[in-house]
Amino acid sequence: MTAFPAPLPLDAPLLVGYSGGVDSTVLLHWLWRCAQASATPLRAVHVHHGLQPAADDWVRHCQQQCTALGVELAVHHVRIDDTAGLGLEGAARQARRAAFAAELRDGETLALAQHQDDQAETFLLRALRGSGVDGLAAMAEHSQLGTHCLWRPLLHAQRSTLLDYARQHALRWIEDPSNAEDHADRNFLRLQVLPLLRQRWPHAAAALAGSASHCRQTRELLDEEDAELIAHLEVAPRVLSLQLLRQVSPGRAARVLRTWVLGHAAAPLPATVLQQALDELLPADNDRQARVRWHDHAIQQWRDHAYLLPAQLPSLPRDWQAAWDGRAPLPLPDGGQLSLLGASAFEQPLQVRARVGGERILLPGRQHSHALKDCLQREHLAPWRRAQLPLLFAGEQLLAAADVVIAAPLQAWLQAHAAQLQWRPGGW
Repeated sequence: MTAFPAPLPLDAPLLVGYSGGVDSTVLLHWLWRCAQASATPLRAVHVHHGLQPAADDWVRHCQQQCTALGVELAVHHVRIDDTAGLGLEGAARQARRAAFAAELRDGETLALAQHQDDQAETFLLRALRGSGVDGLAAMAEHSQLGTHCLWRPLLHAQRSTLLDYARQHALRWIEDPSNAEDHADRNFLRLQVLPLLRQRWPHAAAALAGSASHCRQTRELLDEEDAELIAHLEVAPRVLSLQLLRQVSPGRAARVLRTWVLGHAAAPLPATVLQQALDELLPADNDRQARVRWHDHAIQQWRDHAYLLPAQLPSLPRDWQAAWDGRAPLPLPDGGQLSLLGASAFEQPLQVRARVGGERILLPGRQHSHALKDCLQREHLAPWRRAQLPLLFAGEQLLAAADVVIAAPLQAWLQAHAAQLQWRPGGW
């Protein structure tokens, strides 16, 4: 049996996830001792799921225990949405993480009570779902929840060790009756599978957790290589070179795409969508505009590049227009913004409108006007951005298409006033 961890010096304020069960009760008590020795701030957070009749009693129990220790307790009531395909357990976990993220203060680290048996269960669950090395890495002792550090200090301790600690210190905890039911997959593994495995292999949980650790080490190496490759492939924020991506193996390309979208806070690529991206984006001809979509995002192929975009890109209504004097940034209907930098205002307010087609513009150094459509193609502006362009007019004279194409009269005025237009498109 592994020994319980000795008290550690703490170097950051902690928020402890406290359900009232034995695991989190042990974690809270142990970290309270550590915090006293280090004079480190410590708080606790309890998530009220409302799934059990005794949920209100659990809140009172947690408040009593925290009061006895002199620990501040925050309670979050959450609603479980089990219509998103995550199942009740997954939906509850998602709600907890959202509550933790909302409660964390600047500089705080979140501490959770998962232990070695939890790690073994997670490894088995993911193996049974056909996960690769990323999934089989299971839980990390140190990770992130948004911008905050997440710490699982008991991840290498056996549950029996936690129970011994609880009895040694005469701790009081609550028992969730749902833990005795094996309907949920994790409970089935805990109640039926792991005890059977231990009959044949007494150290089964430690071995499975060890395999998860080996997978995590492999994943970390692959992550480092992925980050280096993405830095080479990403020619602009959210834009990958497909020409360069085709030079790596399909397996590496798949990892790169998964890592790339996660790095820009998009939802993970489902396996079917990832395969569709590999099948349709990589072999695509330069003049094709293949597109794959999932959740709120899409990957759009254009001119041998892959663009990570919102699934629904806003555009300017065709009948929209506004007067703008440049004194303040102009908010656009699609969520974008048009600004005049370096000058206080235009001499006369300009009209800002959406594109309707057929516009012409007089470029600097030219005698005759040119079709705006041809100018935008020469500027390599993606088609979805052309639909968002705000056009600036003085009467019926087109002075600019945002900051992409600027007519000779306005260009001269901007240069004379050391000013510039700045367009921030909506949707990113």
